[in-house]
Amino acid sequence: MTLQMIIGLIVVAIMIYLMAKRKDPKTLLFAAGMIMILLAGDLTGTFKAFSASMKQANVFETIITSMGFAAVVKLCGADKHLVSLFAKILKKAGPFLIIGVALATMVVNTSITSAAGVTAAMGTVFIPLMVASGIPVPLAAGAIMCGLYGGNLNPGHVHPTIVAHLAGVEGMDFVHVAAPALIASVVVSSCVLTCMAFYLRKKHGKEAIAAQAAAFGEVEIIKANPLYAVLPLVPIIILLLGNLKIVPAFKMPVPHAMIIGCLLCMIVTRTNPQEVTKEFFKAMGTAFGNVFGLLICVNIFVAGLTKLGFIKMLIGFMTTSPSIAKLAAVFGPFIMTLICGSGESASIAFNEAVSVHASRFGMDTLHMGAMVVLSGGIGRSMAMFSAAMILCAGIAKLQPMDIIKYNGWAMFAALLTAAAFLMF
Repeated sequence: MTLQMIIGLIVVAIMIYLMAKRKDPKTLLFAAGMIMILLAGDLTGTFKAFSASMKQANVFETIITSMGFAAVVKLCGADKHLVSLFAKILKKAGPFLIIGVALATMVVNTSITSAAGVTAAMGTVFIPLMVASGIPVPLAAGAIMCGLYGGNLNPGHVHPTIVAHLAGVEGMDFVHVAAPALIASVVVSSCVLTCMAFYLRKKHGKEAIAAQAAAFGEVEIIKANPLYAVLPLVPIIILLLGNLKIVPAFKMPVPHAMIIGCLLCMIVTRTNPQEVTKEFFKAMGTAFGNVFGLLICVNIFVAGLTKLGFIKMLIGFMTTSPSIAKLAAVFGPFIMTLICGSGESASIAFNEAVSVHASRFGMDTLHMGAMVVLSGGIGRSMAMFSAAMILCAGIAKLQPMDIIKYNGWAMFAALLTAAAFLMF
């Protein structure tokens, strides 16, 4: 190992440490990548990596239109109707309430791809509802966290878009591969929480659970309009019908489906077209700065690793044993996300650096990339420093560790379930 590589390792270690301290991931990834590129003696490599990232037009278009649609859904209030419709249905779920809430969170997350946004929408309604039904507060909060990587069922979300781009396929192809593993992992993790709920109710007694419910008071649920409630799911429905050839006319690119969804939201809810247009393009700009900007910084970081020879060394090590590559895909992003709280940066960096070479490990890019994405998402659902966990704990009036000591077991079960579907 050269002196430059040793210094590079120190730079990466410092970056990980600062991420754990909640510093901005984009700044850290950009700086670390630039330093490593300079260490390799390439004075213009940073600028070349930046320009190459900016030219990923298909990735760029898909990500920002999806975020624009999510903002329009929120503006029109359709998300509240979807959440309230689920609340009305799940009131009668009985012992399956935790499983139902986790799956409902997963579905809502397909249209509102912000984990923190879904936590706010679902948590304020369902945590009091579950507690009132006799579910201990930490497990009620854990049920929300179980479904918070459902955004990966949206072909326009950042991770499906990136993995599909690396594999040379469309976002819906990623969804076809990832969906069984994702749905099964959510069911398994919520079943684990359900078993814990039965145990804790027996251990602490109904009186203690009733006292917890009293602290939340009555939950206010709006009267759901079924037509409004289905609007957030319109692009997903269009893409599914088109790609499954049920309605061949609906076969279209993801951005087109998102724009159609926006138009239907505006027409059905009779929202001011000027407000819809402003919100759509404002969200597109925010998505460029936050989501696509992160992708640019990750590409610069990966370019630095490549220039110093780390990627070649890692690929060579993994090629000696496919099982090593599988274990890295399953546990690598999961552990990184637990440390820094961001599933986005860990998963994107791993996919850009490693999954693109999946064929050299005897695997395909779609399966490996899907595992990496789910690994990061599952890790975020039990990461102490993730924004969604902090917000969920605040809604539940708990500390993050109060939730993690229960849902940690559930999320680890989810990780093993996803691995069973995608890696073995």
